[in-house]
Amino acid sequence: MSRTLISNATIINENRTFTGSVLLENELIKTIYESADSVDIQGDCAEVDATGLCLIPGVIDDQVHFREPGLTHKGDIYTESKAAVAGGVTTYMDMPNTKPPAVTLELLEDKFSLGAEKSFANYSFFMGASNDNLGELRKLDARSVCGVKLFMGSSTGNMLVDNEDTLSALFAEIPFLIAAHCEDEQTIQNNIAYYRAKLGDDIPIQYHPLIRSAEACYKSSSKAVELASKYDARLHILHLSTAKEMSLFDNNKPLREKRITAEVCVHHLWFSDKDYARYGNKIKWNPAIKTAADREALISAVNSNKIDIVATDHAPHLWQEKEGSVLQAASGGPLIQHSLSAMLQLAKEGYFTFEKVIEKMCHAPADLFRIDRRGYIREGYYADLVLVDMNKPYTVSKDNILYKCGWSPFEGATFDASVQTTWVNGQKVFDNGIVDENVRGKRLTFDV
Repeated sequence: MSRTLISNATIINENRTFTGSVLLENELIKTIYESADSVDIQGDCAEVDATGLCLIPGVIDDQVHFREPGLTHKGDIYTESKAAVAGGVTTYMDMPNTKPPAVTLELLEDKFSLGAEKSFANYSFFMGASNDNLGELRKLDARSVCGVKLFMGSSTGNMLVDNEDTLSALFAEIPFLIAAHCEDEQTIQNNIAYYRAKLGDDIPIQYHPLIRSAEACYKSSSKAVELASKYDARLHILHLSTAKEMSLFDNNKPLREKRITAEVCVHHLWFSDKDYARYGNKIKWNPAIKTAADREALISAVNSNKIDIVATDHAPHLWQEKEGSVLQAASGGPLIQHSLSAMLQLAKEGYFTFEKVIEKMCHAPADLFRIDRRGYIREGYYADLVLVDMNKPYTVSKDNILYKCGWSPFEGATFDASVQTTWVNGQKVFDNGIVDENVRGKRLTFDV
């Protein structure tokens, strides 16, 4: 039996902040002690003195692109999950637009085998929807797969589903969560034609949010919401980027009762279109980073619970793939090592409470995806935990970036909070800059 007592921590959990200790036994949380409780541990037990440190549940990131199989020159499950645990992310859900894309059960299970072999963090993998794989999607087991990924606009990998009959059938027949990338393809193509005629092929980066416009986002998101409402499907719209889209969501019921849910990514909360002049292609994502007013609306929607979770859309590319004009440079960037620190920085600056950050990055993803016993500091739950030093600043540099691609949009930024220690299933996987190469995460299971 393995036991660890994390003592005298400032625990942030379930909208409370209090001093306490947590006993881990094997892979689970055995006992939670508040400061007034007597802690009497009999037998062998390692102790971690967490005085002055914050203890939080491990972050759950529902949208990553770890690039394996087929795109491993950019990143792979081993390198990107190592970066994840160094950033306090203990669980992730990976997207299907790899080579080959995960659009059959056989290809999906191949990815789970890779996860079991290589992943430092807990994992699940989305199955991709295509115009012709509805039969495969019907075979999914909702207890063992996080959901179905639907591209309603082309992006990296180009798994666009544009057949109207297929879209209707997906929403009508698939009982699992449908996670949708929503940008209207025809609007995007019309905008490309307009700006190409005006500027030629060498379109500057500041036109990216005009090509992949707010109109393109809203037109697609509203269509997805309409289909989900018509067929009572479970729809989760990924990486929302506009103020207008917030009208599609509500906060009138508890998250577990919602059929239509919303996600925002860290970069849409951190940057605005004013930052293209400084960062250029480093902040080119799909959907595009848009105006300061859009950013403000997204921040407000997180605080009001119209937006349910915060994730990354971690999508590494080699730097040479990010070079060129809007029509040439790859969209996406690496974020998972720095997402928690960035959100805690925004909290320190007054945009969120620390409790709200933990709710949106830890609790809410567990509830939304109905993950078995994760996302909270609760007795009987898996011991996915993170110790954070809120007063240990660090500056992001190439020397401390763990992404395989070797760069970050946050290079040069200084965060006030540092991840000190990460546990996955009760095992210390990251501690003071060192990752334990022997630790592996578990495949997620889901309550249905």
